[in-house]
Amino acid sequence: MLSAKELLDIGAKMLQNVANPRREAFILLREWMRKDDSFLVAHDETQVQDVDGFLEWIKRRAEHTPLEYITKKVSFYSREFEIEEGVLVPRPETEILVDKTVELVREFNAKNVAEIGVGSGVVSIILALLLPNIRIKGSDINEKAVALSRRNAKKFGVQDRAEFYFSNYLDGFDKPDIIVSNPPYVSTKENLEKHVLNEPHSALFGGTCGDEILKSIVLLSLKFGGVPLVCEMGYDQKNCMELFFQENGIKNYSFYQDLSGLDRGFIIKGQE
Repeated sequence: MLSAKELLDIGAKMLQNVANPRREAFILLREWMRKDDSFLVAHDETQVQDVDGFLEWIKRRAEHTPLEYITKKVSFYSREFEIEEGVLVPRPETEILVDKTVELVREFNAKNVAEIGVGSGVVSIILALLLPNIRIKGSDINEKAVALSRRNAKKFGVQDRAEFYFSNYLDGFDKPDIIVSNPPYVSTKENLEKHVLNEPHSALFGGTCGDEILKSIVLLSLKFGGVPLVCEMGYDQKNCMELFFQENGIKNYSFYQDLSGLDRGFIIKGQE
């Protein structure tokens, strides 16, 4: 056996190819020992069981496996969700998508929300927790994501109001009051970091330009008669989406930014 401090030193040396080696080694060791931050800081001489198992975690991270896939946990909106390989890891900026959807639901007094591309289910589940009077149906073309979303919904006790289906876009869905989506919007021409490329490409890449699926979702909202829509997008896609709106006679739209001041999504409040 080795002490926690010794393992942190070894882990940090093995993770020199990540942005914050010691912090990530600390997170992995904390999860491996099933302790909190304060325990690990105060008891760094504690002997750690199964050193080889922990070092295997470190090796996986050094080989660019996302941290969340190793711990099987991801934090979103101050809650802890289950995550697994083959399902997109939710990003902090997507919490803004939740906030904008809550505002839209309240503005339109919506009761039925549809989410396209649910991933791990975090957006729908948080919406169900924040808005107890709505029902949400979500779709995904990834069967693993649908199964994971259902497990997460059950964990938070909202499985009766947040339902998930293996479906393309909203095939087989009734007309919702609001559509929300964080779809694939990265261009296939873009070079991504190695750890990102270990996530499912179907949840990352939106086509040659990256905006193809975004545009399809907008057209779907029009097909439903101008259902209000909230959508996350890439930081560099405002101009192309604004042109698309104008070409399709959409006027009642706005864009929102993330905490870094980058364009991050758009809202369409139906047809005027």
